Amino acid sequence: MTISSICNKIFNETTEHYHEFDDVDAIPQNPYKEGSIEYLLFKKNWIDAVQWHLEDIIRDPEIRPEEALKIKRRIDRSNQDRTDLVELIDDFFLEKYKDITVAPDATINTESPAWAIDRLSILALKIYHMQQEVERTDATAEHLQKCRMKLSVLLQQREDLSLAIDQLIADIEMGKKYMKTYKQMKMYNDPSLNPVLYKQKK
Repeated sequence: MTISSICNKIFNETTEHYHEFDDVDAIPQNPYKEGSIEYLLFKKNWIDAVQWHLEDIIRDPEIRPEEALKIKRRIDRSNQDRTDLVELIDDFFLEKYKDITVAPDATINTESPAWAIDRLSILALKIYHMQQEVERTDATAEHLQKCRMKLSVLLQQREDLSLAIDQLIADIEMGKKYMKTYKQMKMYNDPSLNPVLYKQKK
């Protein structure tokens, strides 16, 4: 199986699994061996699924301000967890291809494999929820038609992104492209880098 096939399979299964609970506090049972790429992919998509629904909840116009703040803090933590998972997935690829001989004319990609895979995970959620919209029985014909068109675009986007990921991995395997990763260094989460936080200590 190609890496994109593995990703899409796990992302689809994980998204479906989340919706068996449809609960942002549900605790999943990751079916894959800890440390494997499959384990990381499952964990990645679960984080994305939970955050997707937290983003829905926080937009409730009737939400109490204190509850909204609590969810905003949770989304911030989730974003950091998501970034950490992406970097772990990139570490997997760096280790896997560390002995590849890089061609003298090899080029670097605009994004690493894991950040492209991150977009594939989000696409799985977009496709799932757009499919739910297409199947609604309480929506207008105009709404359903617009959603069918959007779903078609999302499916094409997943096909194109999957192909691009597989081509990138193939190029890395052949030494035609090489990987470099940069830690995201999210400054607002770091008490020593966010001035709002470190000024409070003075």
